[in-house]
Amino acid sequence: MDSYRVPAGQSAWPVSTLLGRLEAQTAARLIGAGRRRTIGAGELLLRQGGQERTLVLLLSGVAKVFATTESGHQALLAVRVGGDCVGEMGALDGAPRSATVTACGPMELAVLTHASLDAQLARTPGLAVELSRTIADRLRWANRRRLDFGGYPVKVRLARLLTELAREHGSPGPDGVRLAFPLTQPELAALTGAAETTVHKALRDMRTAGLVETGYGAAVLRDPGRLEELAEHGS
Repeated sequence: MDSYRVPAGQSAWPVSTLLGRLEAQTAARLIGAGRRRTIGAGELLLRQGGQERTLVLLLSGVAKVFATTESGHQALLAVRVGGDCVGEMGALDGAPRSATVTACGPMELAVLTHASLDAQLARTPGLAVELSRTIADRLRWANRRRLDFGGYPVKVRLARLLTELAREHGSPGPDGVRLAFPLTQPELAALTGAAETTVHKALRDMRTAGLVETGYGAAVLRDPGRLEELAEHGS
C-alpha cells in the first residue's frame, strides 16, 4: 500500500490543495492507502445523500460539486482540481453526503475507506493538520461568497470570483490568465448568487471593457490587473 510514487508530472499540485501541501512522502503514502480509479466525463465521484464513508483524492482532472434543493434546483457550490480531496466531511463524521461531485473530464482518483483514512491520520499527525486546514479554507471560501452576496453588486461579485479562481487555478499565457476548467454562465450565476441574466450582462460589460474573453465553457482573464481592481474597489 505504501509503494505508490507520485509521478514527476504530478509532483507540483497547487499549494492550495491537500496533496500540494503535504510532504511528498506523506502524499505518496496517503495515495497508496487508497484504491486507484480512472473515470470519464460526467461520471459520479459522490452522490448527495450517499452514506458511504470514503475520502476521494483527485490525482488529476477537474470535478464540480453540486447540491440539489428539495424543489429540484441544482446549484454549483465549488470546483475541485487535481490535488484536492472531496468527501472529507462524510469520511470523518459519517453523515450523509451534502453534495454530488461529478467529473468534468477524464480523472484519476484514489479512494480511501474510513478505516484507511483513520489509520493514515493516526500514523501521520501532520496529515490531520493539513486536512483540518483544507476544511477551514473551504469554510472561509463559503463565508466570503455569502458576504459577497449581500455586500457587492453582481459585477463586483463576479470579478471577485474570477480573480480568486484564476489566482488558485489559472494558467498564465500570452493572451491572459486562462481558467483551468470550464464554467458555464448558469454555474457562474450559482457561484455568485445572481440571476443568470444579470451575470450575462456583467460578462458582456467585462468583455466590452477588455477584461475577460469567454467562449463555451471557457474564460480567459485578458486584463487580470484591472479585473482585480474592479474586485477590490468596484471600479
